[in-house]
Amino acid sequence: MHYPENDLVVHSIESFGTHDGPGIRLVIFLQGCKLKCQYCHNPDTIATHGGKVYNVDALVEKAIKMKPYFGETGGVTVSGGEPLLQAKALIPLFRRLKAEGIHTNIDTNGRILNHFTDELTEMADLVMLDIKHVREEGFQEITGEKNKDLSLEYAARREASGKPLWLRYVLIPEITGQPELLHELGQHFKEYRSIEKIELQPYHKLGIHKWEALGWEYPIPHARENTPEEIGEAVNILREYFKEVHVN
Repeated sequence: MHYPENDLVVHSIESFGTHDGPGIRLVIFLQGCKLKCQYCHNPDTIATHGGKVYNVDALVEKAIKMKPYFGETGGVTVSGGEPLLQAKALIPLFRRLKAEGIHTNIDTNGRILNHFTDELTEMADLVMLDIKHVREEGFQEITGEKNKDLSLEYAARREASGKPLWLRYVLIPEITGQPELLHELGQHFKEYRSIEKIELQPYHKLGIHKWEALGWEYPIPHARENTPEEIGEAVNILREYFKEVHVN
């Protein structure tokens, strides 16, 4: 799909979001993603067709109307899908939001590296980076794509900017939750100074009905949810490497 330059193709918009960055947030879910993660709980955002076109002006107006609710920590989060696919149009949006004193956040898998994504990432007040898997084989199995190192390079570029970075990691027993994988994750990022926290998302099956509605077969029907003990062990491991570990 060819995305318009001054408009954004939006899947949906959530007002008063509280799980997509600090404080109360206006969350803009963009349409389109190049990955097809096995556990995706919003598979209807994957297709690069569909969605509703919003002009940047309209989105800025929505944010300004919500500004009294943001307080000192809230703001606008752009999620997806994958927001970096529309980085060129997000640059003027973030520039306008910055001029209005509104906090900006990108929720991304970090796999698109070009001068537009570099400019957008440098501009964002916060980046939340979703780490799919720390090993190439596991990354390919989960996402259907190669080269996990693109996401790691994106993290390195954000680290170089010196601006805040949060990591996100979906914890799936026998797939991403093994202790050795968690230690590898921590070892890779242990020297990063920009990482304020890592958010763990325990696996759930709440998105399966969306796969069924699309006529798609759910790829990991036998995956199970984490036990409290497994979540506790993961938190204890990651606390060796990160300042804050938060379970969503």
